[in-house]
Amino acid sequence: MVTKETKTKKTEIAQKLRIRVFAYEHKILDSSIKQIMDTALRFDAQVSGPIPLPTEIKKYTVNRSTFVHKDAREQFEMRVHRRLIDILNPSAKIIEALTNLSLPSGVSIDVKMI
Repeated sequence: MVTKETKTKKTEIAQKLRIRVFAYEHKILDSSIKQIMDTALRFDAQVSGPIPLPTEIKKYTVNRSTFVHKDAREQFEMRVHRRLIDILNPSAKIIEALTNLSLPSGVSIDVKMI
């Protein structure tokens, strides 16, 4: 038998703020993640993370010579490091504090409300 209490618990939807952070350098990424975590914990938020996501590696192969020596090539790569943070039941103060947060250049943020 289903009671009214269980029905109301199922209808309550827990909101979640999902923050994905990207950067080419992992040291800058870790320092910006620490800033975000400190800001969220200052307002007593429930935080899960940072979760390291797979590093995306883009490789480019370039000929060293323009005309001859086609076997001589150089390879370059760009690594995109990613982290994921979830903040459960964010309040307006937390969201405002995160929007006013200044992060170093080269760090990209993707924020979703789930």
